Amino acid sequence: MSHLTWEYEGYDPVQERLRESLCTLGNGYFATRGALPECTADAIHYPGTYIAGCYNRLKSAVAGRIVENEDVVNTPNWLPLRFRIRPERPEGSNPSGTSDRSEWSSPSEDGGRSARSPASSVPSATLEATGTLRTAEALQAETEHMGWFTPETHKLVYHRRTLDLDSGTLERVFRYEDELGRRLAVRQLRLVHMFQPHLAMLRTEFTAEGWEGDLEVESAIDGTVENTGVERYRQLNTRHLTHVHTGSAAEDTVWLRCRTSTSDIRIGMAARTTADTPCESVIRHEDMKVVHALRFPLAPGRTVTVDKTVALHTSRDRAISDPLHAAVDRIRRAPSADALRTSQYTAWQQLWNIAELDVPGGSGSILRLHLFHVLQTLSPNTADMDVGVPARGLHGEAYRGHVFWDELFVLPFLNLHFPEVSRAMLDYRHRRLERACWAARDAGRAGAMYPWQSGSDGREETQKLHLNPRSGRWLPDHSHLQHHVGSAIAYNVWQYCEASGDAEFLHTKGAEMLLQIARFWASSATYDEAIGRYRIRGVVGPDEYHEAYPGAKEPGLDDNAYTNVTAAWVLARAIDVLNLLPEPRRRQLVERIGLEPEEPDLWEDVSRKLHVPFHAGVISQFEGFGELAELDWEGYRRRYGDIRRLDRILEAEGDSVNHYQVSKQADVLMLGYLFPPAEIQGLFRRLGYDLTEDDWHRTVDYYLHRTSHGSTLSSLVHGWVLARVRRAEAWMYCQEALAGDIADVQGGTTGEGIHLGAMAGTLDFVQRGLTGLETRRGALCLDPVPLPELSEYGFAVRYQGHWGVRFVLRSGQLEVTVPESDRDPIDITLPDRTVAVAPGESVTLMLPHG
Repeated sequence: MSHLTWEYEGYDPVQERLRESLCTLGNGYFATRGALPECTADAIHYPGTYIAGCYNRLKSAVAGRIVENEDVVNTPNWLPLRFRIRPERPEGSNPSGTSDRSEWSSPSEDGGRSARSPASSVPSATLEATGTLRTAEALQAETEHMGWFTPETHKLVYHRRTLDLDSGTLERVFRYEDELGRRLAVRQLRLVHMFQPHLAMLRTEFTAEGWEGDLEVESAIDGTVENTGVERYRQLNTRHLTHVHTGSAAEDTVWLRCRTSTSDIRIGMAARTTADTPCESVIRHEDMKVVHALRFPLAPGRTVTVDKTVALHTSRDRAISDPLHAAVDRIRRAPSADALRTSQYTAWQQLWNIAELDVPGGSGSILRLHLFHVLQTLSPNTADMDVGVPARGLHGEAYRGHVFWDELFVLPFLNLHFPEVSRAMLDYRHRRLERACWAARDAGRAGAMYPWQSGSDGREETQKLHLNPRSGRWLPDHSHLQHHVGSAIAYNVWQYCEASGDAEFLHTKGAEMLLQIARFWASSATYDEAIGRYRIRGVVGPDEYHEAYPGAKEPGLDDNAYTNVTAAWVLARAIDVLNLLPEPRRRQLVERIGLEPEEPDLWEDVSRKLHVPFHAGVISQFEGFGELAELDWEGYRRRYGDIRRLDRILEAEGDSVNHYQVSKQADVLMLGYLFPPAEIQGLFRRLGYDLTEDDWHRTVDYYLHRTSHGSTLSSLVHGWVLARVRRAEAWMYCQEALAGDIADVQGGTTGEGIHLGAMAGTLDFVQRGLTGLETRRGALCLDPVPLPELSEYGFAVRYQGHWGVRFVLRSGQLEVTVPESDRDPIDITLPDRTVAVAPGESVTLMLPHG
């Protein structure tokens, strides 16, 4: 491994799903898992291609109920390219190339080959040198007994997979050996193009080692795919694609079109497959699949290259007439494989320059891998799309591709590198503001109630039932009560505007979202005369373990501390925004949303009187948390080893986490991720509580010992919290977060998709957590944390029109370099002073802790 490559030596079927996820290639528009092109989906391999925002809804019968789920769609598989050694060619034969002679027809409803048409109704032919014409079906029947190379059917003598982060490519070098001992050396290189987001390419180089003969290669587009990548979802309906048609556009080009069954998204794919040697060629139309077969001779030591270039479009794309026409037209004009490789390298170099992060050692390598996957999911290409932040990237089907609160961990990093992408993610939320207002109204509330899980249109997508794989039981899912997702959206709006200086967004879409979310919290709070405070009841906090009180018939908890404190913060910011707005804009917004004159006064009152429970000198996770039983942590560790998913363990025992003082992940301590300790104390003072520094430290210790870390976000947040209170364990928790996906610490979940929030969060931990970097009132404020384990590191940011502002921290010093531009100087604020750094200047500042 190095900062530039991520390498897997050897083939391990047990690790294959994990490696497929971590070797995924994408460009923000779509991504394809790093599966082996010669293999189909089975218990070991899972090829998958996912297009951002491409969802479909299906109904399934589960536990005697009909449930409806919306999933990101596993779209047609463009990757298939299988190969086998053929019997010796009859003496005197001399290959020449031909293909299916049928002309490409206009992609109308009855154009091309329908999946329902029998193969015999579309006669394809291959022309041999003797002039004998044979049907593709006859050729297939004659040779079908010969084995196609796969790791499960043939000896894989050598295998190495290298993910080149520098150029955004995946290389495989491997050797197969057949039943006769003949070895075939193969090198493959694939890319999903960053500059041209509708293109992908697979280059395969074949070399015979010590033998000569014919090789048959089949390049296909496969429309038979289903969503079966997550085992616990396989009891549900999985077939999302319908109306599959195939055809050919040229002698070297095939196409496939289909649509999703309920969302009616039309998908068009075209594949051009060429070889650098004369070859026989035949195009075959199978059931929901189109195959372009090539046959050519191999001689010892001579390499033959097969290039497969693919274009894909959907009806969600802008500036196209029809996705199939667009795909075929694009593949006709697509550059050569060599040109695509060159421009792909250029594209990634530009991204690395914008998102520069220089951390030494193994941690730096993992951070670069994390950055690579963040940029593959959310790139500048994403800025022009109507998509949110998928919790598991575009790397798999876990969480159904839904959008949760993960932008809370992703956007702070993007704000300082790709603010246009951050704004696009907030636009996704604003487009669904009306739906959130409908949801609030249906629940008897005002304002906007955003869903815990969002997909295509912003309705609540949280499943009604979830499966406990340990007990095999389907259980009610109450996580839709995590209304704190609205506070996360408001926080993201505020942070984006602070970092980017985008006053136009704050005064328009941002203000509208902030005010509607504030309305929701004000209408959710009820005044309790007995304690003289407002309370928010019936919610679920970030912990997720606790959904109800022991023995309660109804789900929900009262006065979750994180929910209440962040609600108070939202209400205060909404008041600030109203006061910041230019008077004409304020009047327009008030009229637009029907804001009553007394509402801001209510917000002020609630923001100062929300109840926050305490017990034993610490902040309570929710009212009554301190009255729950203590868990025998050591006993459970002895019995089960890995107890991250205590909820599943206890449910399988007939017990419930609702009975115990345990947390799946940071809940109260999430406050320490969002806010520095001084700001937390300020929030509590506004609420009328005197939270001392010792109180906060005691609270941190209390929950550190009661958290099972059942989420990849948990270690990350604890690292942030400990860094902010200057605790030595901070780096240990960061190391755990870094290992989250590469070591698959959650036990098989990374094979279903990466954890995007945790990956982006580790980047931001270095960028903001360790440096104390905050964007406040037009200045960059820093208060670096001294860590012996990371004595020197650097990064660059984009800040309010300044590109490539570079920071280097080393030996108690901070070096700041601002590139030349016509912008104003940047104010750099340390705990003891503020320094203005002008464009073209570089300054070295001694740190107070140095």
